[in-house]
Amino acid sequence: MSDCKRFNPVRREDEEIRQESLSGERALYKGRRLKIYDTVFHDGESPLKESADIELARCEFQWKYPVWYSNNISINSCVWNTTARSGVWYTNHMTVDDSMVGAPKNFRRCHDLTIRNTSIPDAQETLWSCDSVTLDHVTAKGDYFGMNSSNIKASHLELLGNYAFDGAHNVEIRSSRLITKDCFWNCENVTVYDSYISGEYLAWNTQNLTLVNCTIESDQGLCYIRHLKMTGCRLINTKLAFELSEDIDAYVISQVDSILNPGSGKITVRELDELIIEPDNCDCTRTLIQVRDNNETRTIRLCSAV
Repeated sequence: MSDCKRFNPVRREDEEIRQESLSGERALYKGRRLKIYDTVFHDGESPLKESADIELARCEFQWKYPVWYSNNISINSCVWNTTARSGVWYTNHMTVDDSMVGAPKNFRRCHDLTIRNTSIPDAQETLWSCDSVTLDHVTAKGDYFGMNSSNIKASHLELLGNYAFDGAHNVEIRSSRLITKDCFWNCENVTVYDSYISGEYLAWNTQNLTLVNCTIESDQGLCYIRHLKMTGCRLINTKLAFELSEDIDAYVISQVDSILNPGSGKITVRELDELIIEPDNCDCTRTLIQVRDNNETRTIRLCSAV
């Protein structure tokens, strides 16, 4: 008769673990109410799978899938090594403080996730399909960050990587810097305050985008949007903006290089270098463009620009 006990059958509960070196698959499988300090999780997948009520401090994960299907996890001053891929999936009620996440594809399908004072130097395909996320002083580098996530609040986020927040819903970002091509595509209900955003094709196919006191650099950005509101923003090196965007209410306090075929609404700028209207592609009667400089306002007649 074969031995079916593949995994360690001992479940550790109500225990304080200090300076252990843990290895082997599912080393603390279904652990409960554990306090883990100064411990290294070596080779062996899924050491904390199906765990709950876990506190970790000054620990290191060295292998794949360390925290899956878990609940109530508190992590402080910990490290995910570059080999600890896909580190946190299907986990609820988790906080990560003062840590470094060195492996990609982390934080997926999580609920109630808070990450503070943490760096994610390889954030490829990270933070996918999560709900109720708080990011505070997070630095991340990698493509497809935040895809299909919802109810996100971010402050002092430093993000470098293309296609950020594709398909996200209910996003609020403050005092951040985002260097990312195709940011906020296919989104709903995004508000950004006091931030810098740089990248081509910003926010195409998005509904309900609000930008307040932001600086934006984008080639062909802010196009194909429904319900776009901008207040006190700067558009630097921004060309071919607003194409076929609908219900625009934009107050731009800088020069705009060029506007192409706006859909509808009102756009106020300090200066406009070029207006491009293609009669076959744009109904010029549906948009009002004004130039406001030194408290003087001049209306540009779009139909006369043809």
